Amino acid sequence: MLIDGHKRKVDYLRISVTERCNFRCQYCMPEKPFSWVPHENLLSYEDLFLFVKASIDEGITKVRITGGEPLLRKNLDHFIKMVHDYAPDIDLSLTTNASLLKDSAQALKDAGLKRINISLDTLKKETAHYIAKKDVLDSVLEGIEEADKVGLKIKINCVPLKGINDNEIIDLLEYCKEKNYEVRFIEFMENSHASVKQGLNSSEIQEIIKTKYNFTKAPREGSSPSQNYYLEDGYKFGIIEPHLDDFCSDCNRIRLTAEGYLIPCLYFEDALSIADAIKAKDIEGAVDILKKVLQNKPEKNKWGSENSSDRAFYETGG
Repeated sequence: MLIDGHKRKVDYLRISVTERCNFRCQYCMPEKPFSWVPHENLLSYEDLFLFVKASIDEGITKVRITGGEPLLRKNLDHFIKMVHDYAPDIDLSLTTNASLLKDSAQALKDAGLKRINISLDTLKKETAHYIAKKDVLDSVLEGIEEADKVGLKIKINCVPLKGINDNEIIDLLEYCKEKNYEVRFIEFMENSHASVKQGLNSSEIQEIIKTKYNFTKAPREGSSPSQNYYLEDGYKFGIIEPHLDDFCSDCNRIRLTAEGYLIPCLYFEDALSIADAIKAKDIEGAVDILKKVLQNKPEKNKWGSENSSDRAFYETGG
């Protein structure tokens, strides 16, 4: 069992397999050109698996694959199969923008993927083009449809932005309700790489939904950062409020970047690398580093509406 310095059980590992992304979403990516990390600097799937296997042996029960856009890394289904074959009961999921999902959903499902979170900020082509800096909506919707068809459980993530897609909150809610997908609205997280600077907060999102629907607040579910709500017909939606720290007391997460850095908290700049240990097949050394990082995991996030993170979310998957 993995326990952090504040006596919290840590059983959830998020792995960013690449920082590359084929979108340039304004709330995440810089407008100016920048250099990607060379592929040879990334941990191989075999190296990643060595660490995942050791983490599972230490008590990890949930693994999420993120990016950047994880489907840009070739043969991702092979890595997912490695994890699934080692621990078939592991809660194995993926976060994606869905643009490449149409051609990969079946392979991912066959490899052992169970659940998928998809970023969908708009149902309008022009707005999607504005946010992502390219024409993406058709491929995203086709990817969502294929994931549904092959039997992957789907959640939709949406970042409401003032003056951009805030007039679509109810449309997105109803789209997800009709499709039986859970939608989670995520407050904009200030970061130095974003070109937009203002999103809607939870109260503003709720006020918009109240113009058409009555809903009730649900108790928090375990370590989830999402505050959930139920419409009168039982449909559940969530709002993630990163500026609060009321979910930190139950935080069960640790993050691993594609280069091998272990990050104890999304809003915590310190990290330690397990890359050298893993490449040397020093599993015991890598686990020792993991436990050291967990001992330094902060009690609460260091976020606030006046703060802005210098860490790029495309490196850590949010």
